[in-house]
Amino acid sequence: MRPDVEIYDTTLRDGSQGEGINFSVMDKLRIAGRLDAFGVHYIEGGWPGSNPKDIEFFLQARRRKFKSAQLAAFGSTRRKLVNVADDEQVRLLLEAQTPVVTIFGKTSELHVTEVLDCSLDENLAMIRDTVRFLKDHGKKVIYDAEHCFDGYKLNPKYALATWKAAQDAGADFVVLCDTNGGCLPDEIANITRVACEKLSCKVGIHTHDDIGLGVANALAALDAGAVHVQGTINGYGERTGNCNLVSVIPCVALKLKKSCVPEESLAQLRKLSQFVDEIANMPHNPRLPWVGSAAFAHKGGMHVNAVQKLASSYEHINPKLVGNSRNILISDLAGRSNIVMKMKVGELGFKLRNDTPELKPILRRIKELENEGYEFETAEASLTLRIQEIVGKRKLPFEVKSYNVTMRRSGNLSLCEAKVSVQAKGKVTTATAKGDGPVNALDKALRGALVKSFSDLKAVSLTDYKVRILEKLEVSERFQKAEVESVSKMPTRDGGLQPRKPVPTGTASRTRVLIQSTDGKREWGTVGVDDNIIEASLQALVDSMEYALLKK
Repeated sequence: MRPDVEIYDTTLRDGSQGEGINFSVMDKLRIAGRLDAFGVHYIEGGWPGSNPKDIEFFLQARRRKFKSAQLAAFGSTRRKLVNVADDEQVRLLLEAQTPVVTIFGKTSELHVTEVLDCSLDENLAMIRDTVRFLKDHGKKVIYDAEHCFDGYKLNPKYALATWKAAQDAGADFVVLCDTNGGCLPDEIANITRVACEKLSCKVGIHTHDDIGLGVANALAALDAGAVHVQGTINGYGERTGNCNLVSVIPCVALKLKKSCVPEESLAQLRKLSQFVDEIANMPHNPRLPWVGSAAFAHKGGMHVNAVQKLASSYEHINPKLVGNSRNILISDLAGRSNIVMKMKVGELGFKLRNDTPELKPILRRIKELENEGYEFETAEASLTLRIQEIVGKRKLPFEVKSYNVTMRRSGNLSLCEAKVSVQAKGKVTTATAKGDGPVNALDKALRGALVKSFSDLKAVSLTDYKVRILEKLEVSERFQKAEVESVSKMPTRDGGLQPRKPVPTGTASRTRVLIQSTDGKREWGTVGVDDNIIEASLQALVDSMEYALLKK
């Protein structure tokens, strides 16, 4: 059954024009395969007339079978005053051997006379000739009306004439392009409505995000009658990017209640977004709507309490519909509900209720640590260990007895070495390691000492390491009072008590280290805070190793 809205992906062509995006031929083939499996209707592979890499992509793509998507080659109308059959760029479009060819042409009178430097009639002939030539060769033709909305505002009569030239020559779609990305939704809707009324062929929309309205403008066009939307995964594209299909697709399916991709594909949306970022070697944006890790994150205690009672009170959809999940954050803004919901979703390994006595000291201690410079939003492994400590469930599998880190320069080489002694299973083990830097050496030495007692830690490695200098840490009167009222000594690893390290008063500089670790199957984050970056790093490393053993 034909969908209400067809999805046209141009990540491989328009998306690759974004700053920092550079796909290899194999990258493009992998993304195309994933898009096809997801269920988009068109995949624009590139412009075979512009570079050898795109020509090679189409050669490789011919050998692959696409289940749901049709591959499209992209190009322009013929050159001015050149017979279409003699135009090399048009010939290369045919040689790409794709079932679909997308061409763009000029809509704006200004662009025709000033950029193309040709007559208005010649531009119409260029559009008609190219569309008809491609149709005569059995191609489905999508005509992208470049600078469509700006051109219409300048000269509505001529803009309409260009669209009709494409339609009358046999174009299957006329796609209205907000090429400069500067239009407002009401302009998009009004002009799209005119196009839908005046044209008998199908109308599509192609928007850019230069003023942050790429998705809004695409939805405005769909609401006005367009049935085809072009965009890129994660909004990749020139300047500030293209319309983000990762936002458009769920908006169409879940908000407009129109069919687009297969219903079962929606749950794979987050994985698709992450996959394309991974291939592009771009960090995944946690604040992406729908699929980002922060899209369904709750931090304020009142919000979490409401979500605990009724999820829809602060969530516009069930996160699972797009392959995402709820994320309850723990911070100085947290309330009891934050802790309880963490435990309900099994992140801490044990469960508490709202009326459990331990909740109050847990919450107080977390807020104290946040005020000292700790941050647990991405360091939930450290959070787990702290809570287990407070409720008396923390079992210490090892203790760092001593460590030493040295650095020296020899010629042009910087040499770093670390020595760590740990006590585990009744014996003390020492290991020494060299590293690319002091933290790398410390990590190797710590793991070297531990694997003699815990062989499973061989699989653990660091995936990310971040340092932040906390300048002028302010200590409020509220915290000073809480410090006096709370326990003034902290448990040591042998079960005794030691004075808690004084918190800086007034202003001070401290270092926060955040580490991401993996064992190949799971990932977890840990945090350390100290005046000394090596000590802060060791805290985070020790938490990482302990948590790996705890999860095992």
